[in-house]
Amino acid sequence: MTNLDTDYARKVADRLSALVTAHKVAGASLAVLQHGEVVAEAAAGFAHIGAGIEATTETVFQIGSISKVWTATVAMQLVDAGELELDAPIRRVMPQLRLSTDELTEGVTLRHLLSHTSGIDGDFFAETGRGDDNLEKFAALLEGVAANHPLGVTQSYCNAGYSLLGRVLEVVTGVQWDQLMRERLFQPLGLTRTGTLPEEALLHRAAIGHGGDPLTPVPLWGLMRSAGPAGLIHSTPRDVLKFVKLHLDKGVTEDGTRVVSEAAAAQMLQPQVAMPDPYVLGKHWGLGWFLDEWDGAAVYGHDGGTIGQSAFLRVLPEHGLAIVLLTNGGGAATLYHQIFAEIVQELAGVTMRPPVGPSLEQLPFDPAEYVGRYERAGTHMEVQERDGKLLLIMKNVGHLAALAGEQRMELEMETFEKDVFVVMRPELGVHFPVVFYDLPDGSRYLHHGVRANPKVA
Repeated sequence: MTNLDTDYARKVADRLSALVTAHKVAGASLAVLQHGEVVAEAAAGFAHIGAGIEATTETVFQIGSISKVWTATVAMQLVDAGELELDAPIRRVMPQLRLSTDELTEGVTLRHLLSHTSGIDGDFFAETGRGDDNLEKFAALLEGVAANHPLGVTQSYCNAGYSLLGRVLEVVTGVQWDQLMRERLFQPLGLTRTGTLPEEALLHRAAIGHGGDPLTPVPLWGLMRSAGPAGLIHSTPRDVLKFVKLHLDKGVTEDGTRVVSEAAAAQMLQPQVAMPDPYVLGKHWGLGWFLDEWDGAAVYGHDGGTIGQSAFLRVLPEHGLAIVLLTNGGGAATLYHQIFAEIVQELAGVTMRPPVGPSLEQLPFDPAEYVGRYERAGTHMEVQERDGKLLLIMKNVGHLAALAGEQRMELEMETFEKDVFVVMRPELGVHFPVVFYDLPDGSRYLHHGVRANPKVA
């Protein structure tokens, strides 16, 4: 992977700088891979506004939930080795596992965890200490975490499931998750600026998250250690592209080392479940990756969000193209949409799917079909009718409220399609869909933020 000094690379650097300023992003770092070469690499803004530390291409950012694909890759190594099976109950290798229902305890499989179909409430976070037993302690708490849908019947984004997966990997290998990532991925890929712990980030120029208006540094570096397998890797865009290239090259590193089998890498890109909300991330979820299509071109990737940091990764395999954007506060979602759209159009001739917005004309609807309370362990939502319009009232509760604050929001719902509305998320600066649908048993659900919320009243 050679960085090419081209007019295009300079053009991307200038564009990133302009968009960081335009969208009031604290700092950003971007890299573009095409046909095995890094054709552009740039950074703009600040790693830490308060300290006046500028962002560079060597600044490490938190990649957030992009970490899940790294955890999934190691899981597939164990499938290759016959130490895990995709469709065998997890309890075969972890007999001490206890979840909230007998169905979950006895039936949850690796495939469920990788594809976010287990039903475990995904936004359960718990501080279980800095010790190497943090995931063991976390897994022991899951018995008290309610399921928000029956096993395997729909998709709901599940951070907790990936923390559980991290513990499964520890049990099978006998190696703690952080060390396992180093041994199985970071070292074989030759990554020099990638780690999982804050003391590792301090060895480099590290970005801190920002929030508020005007942007100020957040008071926490990142999430608790038990969230590691779900979202604690920090890296640079160039290092992330080495991981992406591993998948583009069907499981082989640049020096010819096979990290995961070609078959396993291909399985990760096979659709496992249709997304109830196909408008934000993708149409399907694979094993780790989400899967989409832009203008007829296959796309896969993942996003990440931690405390004041946002990350975006998209791969267009038919064009040998991959783009990584790491940011630390401000209008990151708008920056992502704009610069990715420009890059894929110029380098691949592909038109990126635009973000959703309200229908041009108000569509007819019956409020009675949607009004009600929809709840899961981390979030309570209520849809109310007011003056002929629908409002979505959202509030974080429990562990999520303790972590991110209560964050009560009252959002006007505008029509988009039948059974689909959109709301403007002011903290993100973009519209997000609110999708209503029924499970096969007739249970009513609201899907928002890639998460399934059952109707309770």
